Amino acid sequence: MDKIRLGIIGVGNMGTGHLKSVVDGECPRIEVTAVSDIVPEKLRRAKDICPSVQCFDDTIAMLDSGLIDAALIAVPHYDHPTFAIECFKRGIHVMTEKPAGVYTRQVREMNEAAKKAGVVFAIMFNQRSNPIFVKAREIVRSGQLGELKRLVWIITNWYRTQSYYDSGSWRASWDGEGGGVLLNQAPHNLDLWQWIFGIPERVRAFCSFGKYHHVAIEDDVTIYGEYENGATATFITTTGEAPGTNRLEISGDKGKLVLENGTLKWTKLKTPEREFCFTSESGFACPETEYEEFTAPEPDGHPILLSNFADAILDRAPLIAPGYEGLNSLSISNAAYVSAWTDDWAKIPVNEEIFEKHLNELRENEKKTV
Repeated sequence: MDKIRLGIIGVGNMGTGHLKSVVDGECPRIEVTAVSDIVPEKLRRAKDICPSVQCFDDTIAMLDSGLIDAALIAVPHYDHPTFAIECFKRGIHVMTEKPAGVYTRQVREMNEAAKKAGVVFAIMFNQRSNPIFVKAREIVRSGQLGELKRLVWIITNWYRTQSYYDSGSWRASWDGEGGGVLLNQAPHNLDLWQWIFGIPERVRAFCSFGKYHHVAIEDDVTIYGEYENGATATFITTTGEAPGTNRLEISGDKGKLVLENGTLKWTKLKTPEREFCFTSESGFACPETEYEEFTAPEPDGHPILLSNFADAILDRAPLIAPGYEGLNSLSISNAAYVSAWTDDWAKIPVNEEIFEKHLNELRENEKKTV
């Protein structure tokens, strides 16, 4: 086998984008042989893009058709684990869109099913392919930044209008989407936060629900995280601020990284700060520094991760974003919700019973008001 036969579950905006990537030759080791969706117009559009594709209005029928070796899941968030598990039962490899799911229990169950099936399981964390983030992770994880002190990420350029939230019946609701900016836009950044800096022990979060839009879900969030070694993280995001900012700072005992506008700025301390603090004889002195800068254009990570997925199936190449790791960023967002709902700190791993209780209450209340 020199190509994988891919089935796309859900051909909305993201699923259609992936289909076009393959048809345009950006993923040469993939052939889309089937798609499924419950909306006939979306299937007709997929057929126009790829005339040879087989269309199904029943996903299970597509999985049982024998037409696919792997599936890409691009449906509303609650259904990511549901369809992934159905694929695993049939020995079908899976690439799921982010987030891994809505609540950690269903994602843990999905991960367990993937391990039992022994298939390739990946998640579309496409920003892991950005060389700037790859370099930052290399510096931090190699210890070149020293003992970690602080992460600050202002990621407020996820601007969305009311029209965006009104564009789909599943959007902007607890029952349809399962959350707002933390679950839809920011999972990429939450993933990079933990991928580079690690998962905090606990968080204190402040979420504003419908602050800038006519929505029930959160559209403005500030998270404060604490780590075992005393390091802290501050994460600020919103869909209601223009112009927005995307600036990540990471500080350690041996220097600081600043990532902004496609550039990584690395200021290195010639003497570690903790050592300098207690050996300097001047109260106002600062350690001497060296400076390096890295720039790189941001790639289109979607076809990169799809091609990597195919390479993992065909050649056992290591995955850029293993599907199991989707649990990590979701653990942070679930804990942030619990913190906001209870007005208190929330530990990680999150208390799943408390999270699901609050989420289900919000879903039921939504249904009563419709």
